[in-house]
Amino acid sequence: MIDPVMTVTSFGIGIIVGLTGMGGGALMTPALVLIFGVPPLAAVSSDLVASAFMKPVGSFVHLRHGTVNLNLVKWLVVGSVPAAFGGVLIARALGDGKHVQHVIQVALGGALLVAATGLTIRAYLRLLERARRRDGKGEALPGGPPVIKVRILSTVAVGIVGGVVVGLTSVGAGSLIIIALMALYPGLKASQLVGTDLVQAVPLVMAAALGHIFFGDLHLGVTVSLLVGSIPGVWVGAHLSSRAPGGLVRRALAFVLLASSLKMLGLPTVTTAMALGGVLCIAPLLWMLVRRHYGFPALAHHRVKAKQAVAAQR
Repeated sequence: MIDPVMTVTSFGIGIIVGLTGMGGGALMTPALVLIFGVPPLAAVSSDLVASAFMKPVGSFVHLRHGTVNLNLVKWLVVGSVPAAFGGVLIARALGDGKHVQHVIQVALGGALLVAATGLTIRAYLRLLERARRRDGKGEALPGGPPVIKVRILSTVAVGIVGGVVVGLTSVGAGSLIIIALMALYPGLKASQLVGTDLVQAVPLVMAAALGHIFFGDLHLGVTVSLLVGSIPGVWVGAHLSSRAPGGLVRRALAFVLLASSLKMLGLPTVTTAMALGGVLCIAPLLWMLVRRHYGFPALAHHRVKAKQAVAAQR
């Protein structure tokens, strides 16, 4: 009943979720489809049920540290929870044959592409925030916690769109919605964006999971294999998050998301390999130029060595 290889894979993905706060559906569902040959609708259903047990882990951490805007969570949930059921019903209404599987696979590929873009945007915003905090360079961040005026209609709309996408593809609870939050509330710090997104994702994923239990294509053996691996994986990742180089993990995750999205969208293997090769060659150079533009060393480890040298002199 339990697939040991699937369990080991879900354990590794669970560690990534614990480290970065995202990547559950964006990695787990493509792995089920591309590696284990699970039909897309069954992969979405099984992954959502497993995610319903994974998401609360990171949420409790952020709630304990006060990095959650509960007012935003409330209005996001108002839109996302009923919309998640709608996404499940849309998936079921499309039919049971090859057509629905193809539609879900293409939708999943698009969602993964946006998720990879979202990780890149998050990395840029974190670099910008460090530049602003640095003494003598850039604009200082305003003192005290940022005052956020909730845009109710826009926030509910974000929840609705995110809920439909999550219910249809299982991707978006930790990737797509956070992009919209960045655009609507630029005053939120990175930790508050992640914390708010993780907490709102708990009822969203649970609603989508419940919908797939009743109306989806849940495979119990796949779900159990995911749970056995992912729950301890998330626990390990959450405890390692304070020590591991999160930037490196996020860059690797973005690359994997891009690769998965291109395959899900049906690009030929040669085209996919050329695109990924181009990203590997160009993206690091562009990132080094961005770091230099904001006054940081081109390579992050040089900054670490500089800090160690200053500490040694002291």
